[in-house]
Amino acid sequence: MFAAQGVAIAAVYTTVPAVTEHLGLAPLLTTSLMVAVALMAGAGSFLGLAAIRVAGPVATMRGALLTAVVALTLIGVAPGEATAICAYVLFGIAIGALDVGINTRAAAIERAYGRSVFGSFYMAWSVGGVVSALLTAAAAGLEWPVAGGLAVQAGILSVVAVCIRTHLLPSPSPVSEKLSAAPVQPPFGRRLWSRLLPFGLVLLVVYVVDSTVSAWSAVYLRQTLAASLTVAPMAYAAYQAGTVVGRAATDRLVQRFGAGAVVRTAALLVAGALVGMAAAPSWPFAVLAAGAVGLGASVLAPLCLASAARLRPDASEAVLARLNLFNYAGVVTGGAVSGLLGSIGDFRLAYAAPAALAVLLLACARHFTRPPGPARTGSAQATTSTVPPKG
Repeated sequence: MFAAQGVAIAAVYTTVPAVTEHLGLAPLLTTSLMVAVALMAGAGSFLGLAAIRVAGPVATMRGALLTAVVALTLIGVAPGEATAICAYVLFGIAIGALDVGINTRAAAIERAYGRSVFGSFYMAWSVGGVVSALLTAAAAGLEWPVAGGLAVQAGILSVVAVCIRTHLLPSPSPVSEKLSAAPVQPPFGRRLWSRLLPFGLVLLVVYVVDSTVSAWSAVYLRQTLAASLTVAPMAYAAYQAGTVVGRAATDRLVQRFGAGAVVRTAALLVAGALVGMAAAPSWPFAVLAAGAVGLGASVLAPLCLASAARLRPDASEAVLARLNLFNYAGVVTGGAVSGLLGSIGDFRLAYAAPAALAVLLLACARHFTRPPGPARTGSAQATTSTVPPKG
């Protein structure tokens, strides 16, 4: 499901130039659509939270992914602006619901493992993004209409949605249940928000950077660096390829050096790579810089989500839904500012400005800690017993 979300988001972002040219959309409308996707994803996150409480995370993920399939299809066949706007809004709602579903389930699995595994899930997300970007480039190279390329990617999502199955997670032993239930958890309020704030600030900056690269890198290569429609998606592909490498190593790096050290190193790499992308003299340099941005930014979101979920393990879905507000605020900020700067012909500044924000991440690094080890159970039988998950 993480990979499927990566495919879906890349399908939308990498086809922005083609959809814009096909429908003759004004630059300001294109920017507004990207902002609308982020705003609707924020609303979709809380719709997903409600769905999880009723049907469980797996059913929520499946329904959200099928909704994204419908939205992608509508974007491809949209005859005009009105249909395209409705399709992008629907896509945003679906992605928000899918986001809270996959992160809630991943948090439960990480608790069962007792060690960092979020990075591996997000590596799958990045692999999906790379595959989707390459499919977009191939479709453009074959001169397919935008509807054809999106139909292929929607087909991939349909297969995943139909075939996805859940698995059983270990249930806690009676002893560990009593131990975990002993402290009375405080209700959601100011204290939780204050503990979420460091992770929220990091996530905000990460998604300012992510939306600037993801939503506008294809347009940047096309408009500023004079790349063809076939080459334009390559910066996004390089960015996601960098995230694959970074996330493949995240869990091992956290176990060896600690989450704080990993966050500090990643922040410095992101700042330097963004400056390189802003100063790129031609599209090959921008593609390489985008890959370096992905390498650094890749570790930050999964570590934020994993650390935040540990604040309230008994209500991780509610915590993550609240944390997603910072996520989508970053997407809105990055997407809107970058789009506005790009519409007046200054995309280079749009990549240089977030470099300063990346350095601010250093101040929040001390709040990141290693995940706790697996809980000791009272008997082997209790350790191996299973119960069906809610989903």
